[in-house]
Amino acid sequence: MFTFDEYTKNFEKFSTQNPFLSSHSLDGILEFNSKLSKIALETIKKNTELSQEWSKETLNSLDTFTKTQKNPSDYSKVINDFVTQQTQSSPKHIAEFAEIAKKAQLDTIDLYMSAGKEMNEEMTKTAKKTSNKTVVTSSE
Repeated sequence: MFTFDEYTKNFEKFSTQNPFLSSHSLDGILEFNSKLSKIALETIKKNTELSQEWSKETLNSLDTFTKTQKNPSDYSKVINDFVTQQTQSSPKHIAEFAEIAKKAQLDTIDLYMSAGKEMNEEMTKTAKKTSNKTVVTSSE
């Protein structure tokens, strides 16, 4: 029966002899994850800042609701002004969110493209190195 120790030894042997699973490859993966996390974090920060700005703007425009109006028609004017202001500011903020998303998407695509190019170059170098070595197999 195949024991856990045998599995561990075989996996260690596989990972040390496999040219594609070197510590250099692991460093590349960790660097890629770090860059991807940085893009995500920057995007979240920008989205949060924009959301806060929009919320503050909305709350400031609600300030007029707290003032007493003399005529009932003045209340409808206050409501109308608020709705107009929101209608005008919403497209601007939505466009800003879209720009943030677009930048994050482009940065992510660039990261994936450069990682793919580096991986292809690394695999080509490794394949050339291993093809130059003579592979000896035992026939049983």
